[in-house]
Amino acid sequence: MSDEVEPGFVRVRLDLSYDGTEFSGWAKQKRGQRTVQEELETALAVVTRQPGPFDLTVAGRTDAGVHARGQVAHVDLPAELWAEHGPLLLRRLAGRLPQDIRVWRVAEAPAHFNARFSAVWRRYAYRVSDNPGGVDPLLRNHVLWHNWPLDLDAMNETARLLLGEHDFAAFCKRREGATTIRTLQELRWERRADGVLEATVRADAFCHNMVRALVGTMLFVGDGHRKPEWAAEVLAAGVRDSSVQVVRPHGLTLEEVGYPADGALAARNTEARNLRTLPCRGVIGS
Repeated sequence: MSDEVEPGFVRVRLDLSYDGTEFSGWAKQKRGQRTVQEELETALAVVTRQPGPFDLTVAGRTDAGVHARGQVAHVDLPAELWAEHGPLLLRRLAGRLPQDIRVWRVAEAPAHFNARFSAVWRRYAYRVSDNPGGVDPLLRNHVLWHNWPLDLDAMNETARLLLGEHDFAAFCKRREGATTIRTLQELRWERRADGVLEATVRADAFCHNMVRALVGTMLFVGDGHRKPEWAAEVLAAGVRDSSVQVVRPHGLTLEEVGYPADGALAARNTEARNLRTLPCRGVIGS
């Protein structure tokens, strides 16, 4: 996964969105399940009349059932192919892709751009309804129903205790060789005019199940089962707590990915790779 583009190729950035309801996540699966990556790579090959799919690199590998409004990916295309098909790709992809995936922008990326490692933050939203009657049927694939009244102030008090740079091992599914240290830059709840509670969750990166576990913890506080300081105790313990619920994926949407100025991309790529190999397992900040 190089930041340098091979001679004769052009790195192309794609901004896209998808409804994750019918997908087994972003990444291609060996067992043949339907994935966003496979659908998009196949569509690119078809519209450019190539014999095989191209390899996409993505900003965030969303899980099965998770949606995206502001996903970013890149692909390296032969320069002559880009010159021939580039101006037509957006419209051709719209005609070839299924209706639950849309590409909104196709453009040549700046030097050193890497959709994954250049990102300085990812912003997710998680949406919950505590309406005793349930969720609006038109929102059922995007909003979780929580059958208890939720205290917005208590959830936001909990959120403030989790902000900053920490080892989030207590809220992550560990992966061999990967660090669970992350910087949680923003975490807050608001109740929309339609009564849906919406969490904004922004960090430099996320480990597996982190957002859904954080949401599950805050819901447990919001419905009165735990006090706000319980979340800080779980965080400090540094191990998975069986009482932390990982909520269902359908309430989660990747809303936006942030990148630095073009001149800072190379430095950001190096920094991001270093962060992913930190050996520390304890809480390192607040």
